[in-house]
Amino acid sequence: MRVKARNDRKNFMPKKVALILVNYKDYAKKYSADCLASLRKQDYTGEIKIFIVDNETSEESYNYLKQVAPEAEIIRNKNNDGFAKGNNDAMKIALERGFEYIILFNFDTVVAADCVKKMVEMAEGGNSIGAVQAPSASSGRAYIGAVQARLMLYDKDNPVLTPPYPAGGVINSLGNVTHFLGFGYAGGYGEKYAPPCRAEEICYPSGAAVLFKAEVLKKIGLFDEEFWMYNEDQDLGWRVWLSGASCVLAPDAVVYHKYEFSRSIKKYYFMDRNRVVAILKNYRLATLILILPALILMEIGLIFFSFKNGWFYEKMKVYSYFLNLNNWRRIIAERKKIQSSRTVGDRRIVKMFSGKIWYQEIGGGARLKVANIIFNIYWELIRSLIWW
Repeated sequence: MRVKARNDRKNFMPKKVALILVNYKDYAKKYSADCLASLRKQDYTGEIKIFIVDNETSEESYNYLKQVAPEAEIIRNKNNDGFAKGNNDAMKIALERGFEYIILFNFDTVVAADCVKKMVEMAEGGNSIGAVQAPSASSGRAYIGAVQARLMLYDKDNPVLTPPYPAGGVINSLGNVTHFLGFGYAGGYGEKYAPPCRAEEICYPSGAAVLFKAEVLKKIGLFDEEFWMYNEDQDLGWRVWLSGASCVLAPDAVVYHKYEFSRSIKKYYFMDRNRVVAILKNYRLATLILILPALILMEIGLIFFSFKNGWFYEKMKVYSYFLNLNNWRRIIAERKKIQSSRTVGDRRIVKMFSGKIWYQEIGGGARLKVANIIFNIYWELIRSLIWW
């Protein structure tokens, strides 16, 4: 659904904004110069504070961060606690100190000068058409809980950091999409950007450039640290929707992403495991029953796909995870908490879900095209049955 921004700014008071970055080993050395320089040029008039989490910290990495980002507060983690916990560690501090908006940026991003301002304006004054409820009694407007910037692939020869932003750049994400079996992918990835791009409700925001309202995080919690990396943004975005708030794209807030697809085998374990955990936690039981035949068929296909593509061992590790009773106890406990507090039914949310898998870098050829036809037909049929 489209989102219409309000132009009445007379009652707007600048909010305190926390900007959070997570470093791992030499990640900051590769990317910090461009990223930090762009954050220092933000034209937002409210208070901004940068927090940097140094995962698997060392004296070398800590001293480097102090040198290149003297204005930032650095949080040191002895171990590599993953993307989820790394961000959570900073978000907890920001929430305790009364920051009203929390924005996560990847270190491998370059942020346009008016990006923070545009994200805050969307969150503060946006009118989410069709949102389920408007829990903000003071404004009476439908409620936005999370805002993603327009993520563009970085072009080192043409990183336009001030408006007007040109057409023709390559999109990284216009909001992420959830497949009904839990796969997540970047909407619009690889396409040429052609304005005007409208603000729209999205399944979930990419963790590479996302704003969360503090009051929403206090209500629904932070990233699920069990996810470690991948799909944690999908899970949190899903919970934003379940709370009655919405996730939206702010197309005028531009971030350039030096994105490189990782072909690490370890990636497939987390992606495959976490998408199953997400659907087990967030769907109604009746919806899980409806998708079960497709889920079983997909698992059979993934076994053959993983064997052919060299990550069969990782797939078996996923099954091993779900054979552990302690993991099921945790999933059930999380599910009970989410389901008991949700205010929105599945029918409202699954309207945005897809029946097609679109992992652009992985491909899949003719088999994936056939699978997409089958699963999309199945999804269109059962989605019409979801009235709860």
